[in-house]
Amino acid sequence: MTTYYSKDHEWIAVDGDIATVGITNYAQEQLGDVVYVELPEVGKTVAQGDEAAVVESVKAASEVYAPIDGEVTEANDGLADEPAKVNEDPEGGAWFIKLKIGNSGQLNELMDEAAYKAYVETL
Repeated sequence: MTTYYSKDHEWIAVDGDIATVGITNYAQEQLGDVVYVELPEVGKTVAQGDEAAVVESVKAASEVYAPIDGEVTEANDGLADEPAKVNEDPEGGAWFIKLKIGNSGQLNELMDEAAYKAYVETL
């Protein structure tokens, strides 16, 4: 499994033609305590850069953007009941959606872990 990162602080783990999407640890730290997560319906098609989900914290609401084109095959419905999981395990069990990859070429526009860490250091 290969993991990529976006400048909007989403991570995307690719396994075959399915990509799991969530927010990075940096993003959850910026948000603070997450109190609400809104996820898309299974079957929804998203384009790169489109809003794919919404996460709200005690500080602010923020969109989670689709890092690539795809169709939602699964949503992590457990986050609706336990949104605080986003703070506890943002780059693991607190993933937001799984996508059937629509354009694998878009992965080349994303960063690897080292490039993402370097990017975050500039913020």
